[in-house]
Amino acid sequence: MGIATAGLTPVEETAFLTLYARALDSRWARPILGDTMADETVGQLDYDFAGFGVQTSVVCQTALRAKMLDDRVRAFVTRHPDAVVVDLGGGLDSGVHRVAPPAMVDWYNVDLPGVSELRERVIPPLPQAHIVAASLADPDWTDPIPADRPTMLVADGLFAFLTEPVIVGIFRRITEHFTSGELAFNDYGRIGWMSRAALKFFPAKMFKDVGSQWGYPGFKDAHHPETWNPRLQLVEESSLTHEPEVDLFPGALRIATRASGLSKATARKARILRYRF
Repeated sequence: MGIATAGLTPVEETAFLTLYARALDSRWARPILGDTMADETVGQLDYDFAGFGVQTSVVCQTALRAKMLDDRVRAFVTRHPDAVVVDLGGGLDSGVHRVAPPAMVDWYNVDLPGVSELRERVIPPLPQAHIVAASLADPDWTDPIPADRPTMLVADGLFAFLTEPVIVGIFRRITEHFTSGELAFNDYGRIGWMSRAALKFFPAKMFKDVGSQWGYPGFKDAHHPETWNPRLQLVEESSLTHEPEVDLFPGALRIATRASGLSKATARKARILRYRF
């Protein structure tokens, strides 16, 4: 019997979806991310992961966007070996182990109390890794985190589950608390109401769970967050469809992904955005 997970809220359980997708990728002969710790974590938990019905396309996109965010964190801590890294809503992600930052870097994982408690039990501790058990809707979530060092904040699969006022508040809190740094996150572009409604009625549990928690319809123009916070400056918009790792996708999915990258409208449905402040 694995570690019990029955006490988590539906929002906290969304952390299991990305965890399982990374675990499935690590089992492939040619993984995109190769996060074997994710698979080890899955093996420790008492949870019906197979019940998600995770599709191959979700595994590929989840692994690739995690790799893209890892690459941006590595670049930042290479330039700033005394940096602070903050993983917003990081759940059970083992990014600090994958990136292996310099010893002077402090890495903070911010997530809800239930997930944070579980993280303490299943993710191997590191001297430079810290857990902040807090809701990002609470402006005090930044209090335990140093403010006077270059800071890299990342969010993977987070903002779609929040409302716009909460997202705007998070961005405001970032620029109020931290002196300088970057914010990078994955984005799905503008998601219409019909697409969000369809998720709730899709037969796979994965889509039902995601659809029931989806909170924000998104935006087309990557400059839109600059209107929320003038301190944010867009410095990168990169579509997953253009990344070399797409060559590792299975044949039909690889062709479809490359084809979707030919259109700006479809390419922005899977992108990494990075802002400087």
